[in-house]
Amino acid sequence: MVPELATAAVVAGSAGIVYLAAAARVVKQFERGVVFRLGRLAGAVREPGFTMIIPFVDRLNKVNMQIVTMPVPAQEGITRDNVTVRVDAVVYFRVVDAANALVKVEDYKFAVSQMAQTSLRSIIGKSELDDLLSNREKLNEGLELMIDSPAVGWGVQVDRVEIKDVSLPDAMKRSMARQAEADRERRARIINADAELQASKKLAEAAKEMAEQPAALQLRLLQTVVAVAAEKNSTLVLPFPVELLRFLERAQEHQPPPAPAPPPDHQIET
Repeated sequence: MVPELATAAVVAGSAGIVYLAAAARVVKQFERGVVFRLGRLAGAVREPGFTMIIPFVDRLNKVNMQIVTMPVPAQEGITRDNVTVRVDAVVYFRVVDAANALVKVEDYKFAVSQMAQTSLRSIIGKSELDDLLSNREKLNEGLELMIDSPAVGWGVQVDRVEIKDVSLPDAMKRSMARQAEADRERRARIINADAELQASKKLAEAAKEMAEQPAALQLRLLQTVVAVAAEKNSTLVLPFPVELLRFLERAQEHQPPPAPAPPPDHQIET
């Protein structure tokens, strides 16, 4: 009797161990467990840690809740201003409802990828080239909204969308380079003209002051001579003020005319 009881206990213990091994599951910290019982969703989502299921009846599916970084393949399109571009992006998303991610959509990663590609092509067609190059923050927000709207029903939340690169045709790059060069040349000319205008105003003010104080012009002349002589040149260029010429001209006008010469003495020939 005792051996039979011992054998039964061993068999029961072995069956219990087998059952426990078949029913025991471990859900990791970054995962959530979804149980399907005979094909139907059973109970709430299993939290991280140790959990039990009914062997051969329940099926536990683990869903990763980490943020997924998904690159969007480069999409070629025509912008609103008729420029052909190739744009690629990256999408950051995560699962917020593990049950819906398995029940509502067959493959949520593939669905998000296709939605991102479609939305990116749509954004390209609605935007201008200048927006793609310089106003990416606004386009990123619009692209995120377009992807996140249908993804909410799939239990997926889009955290961020970033446009990585915008590829332009070579002809467009050369055209933009010429445009940028012409714009820089235009700004340089405007700056030079503005500098000339400011310099002319200052020179006019200086000329007005020198006209009121003639000695200032002489001092400026002496400063110029000192500056030129400091270079140790063999030739010294000395500017001659126009005012001095005018002074000599006025002095000559006010000078009395010369007296006529006396007639020559007549000599008597002998």
